[in-house]
Amino acid sequence: MEIVLDKISNTEALIKISLKQDDYQPKVEEKIKEYSKKANIKGFRPGKVPKTLINKMYGKSILVDEVNHMLSHNVMDYIKDNNIQILGEPLPNMEKAADIDWDSQSEFDFEYSIGMADDFEVKLDKKVKIENFSIKVDHKVINETIDNLKKQFGTMTNPETSEEGDILYGEIVTEDEDENKKGELDLTKVEKKQVKNFVGKKSEDEIEFDVSKVLKEESDIVAFTGSKESTKIKFLVKNVNRMVDAEMGQDLFDKTFGKDAVKTEEEFRTKIAEVVGKNYDQESENFLNYKIQDEFVEKTKIDLPDEFLKRFIQSSNKEKISREEIDRDYEHYAKDLKWSLIKNKISKDNEIKAEHEDVIEEAKTMIRQQFTASGFPADQMESSLDSFVDNYLKGEDGNNYVKLHEKVYNDRVVKFIKESITIKNKEVTPEEFNKKD
Repeated sequence: MEIVLDKISNTEALIKISLKQDDYQPKVEEKIKEYSKKANIKGFRPGKVPKTLINKMYGKSILVDEVNHMLSHNVMDYIKDNNIQILGEPLPNMEKAADIDWDSQSEFDFEYSIGMADDFEVKLDKKVKIENFSIKVDHKVINETIDNLKKQFGTMTNPETSEEGDILYGEIVTEDEDENKKGELDLTKVEKKQVKNFVGKKSEDEIEFDVSKVLKEESDIVAFTGSKESTKIKFLVKNVNRMVDAEMGQDLFDKTFGKDAVKTEEEFRTKIAEVVGKNYDQESENFLNYKIQDEFVEKTKIDLPDEFLKRFIQSSNKEKISREEIDRDYEHYAKDLKWSLIKNKISKDNEIKAEHEDVIEEAKTMIRQQFTASGFPADQMESSLDSFVDNYLKGEDGNNYVKLHEKVYNDRVVKFIKESITIKNKEVTPEEFNKKD
């Protein structure tokens, strides 16, 4: 067997394999011998089927299987032994393979295309500067959060006459159906100029209006009528629903944070500031991580085998995907791949690893947080924690372990990057943060 690497460029190459009969024939003969012992063919006793008959019946398929098996193993061994850093998987030359005459040929030539990442350098020092936005939790944010909680835990009432912000429940009167459709018209979704036409209504009032002029969003039309059609209808009011905000007090405190977790309005506001602050911190960190990825992908020159990767994506996709779709989404794919290569280089250069014990500790932290949030007793949780962790990591056929290992690894690399560069902190309001791209 002869295997050679034919480099086309710094990012693409061909692995060429030449097989002679002596390379594969011993394995083929061995398989034919196994078949003759196991074959159950009419007219022959088990284990006594002549090898010539087996060769005639199954010889070609055995040959094809053994050659393909030999190829796949030797290609990957060659890549590993020569420390070739490939992207994706080797792609066989299907046209060349299709020209093989398995009945008459005894020597075979095969080709595999491979893609590689060219050598690159990552600039990782304090000269790299990235801005981090810390979101301010002020009185306005706390008050807005409390207003939302009051609405969330409010009480539904049924006043006699409608006002702005109410929900009208009733029947959409139709002449061509046996039974009228039921619908809810949320007045907060109604066009401002039209709201006055639905205020002051009570049970059994009939309103005639054009849906397209009252509701501008198609989703709201569908939610109300159950159809995308925006025609003139008659609506018979059956009930007026109004949500009355919950009052500031112990009942609201308990519904928000649990029984007696806070007992005064001051404690309530402090707790809200704490929770909102943690949420904002997570948003800020996620945004910073995104900016770090964006910065390093943009500033690190990495040549990719674009054409090879597009062919690889198309060949490896289980569902049929067009070249147009691949071209459209390739930039996003290439960005993710470059970021992965950058992380791998940083981790290799700085010996950053995620050990098994690290994954176990991450799983324990995650499960503690989940059970604490659900109010599970701490002593019961700790006594069974190892069992919970073991069951979780074995879940999804081991995929949970793989995902958590990847998270620990990624967190460690990103942490190292943050410690190596300059991060400038700037405090912003939620509105200012939402305008960042």
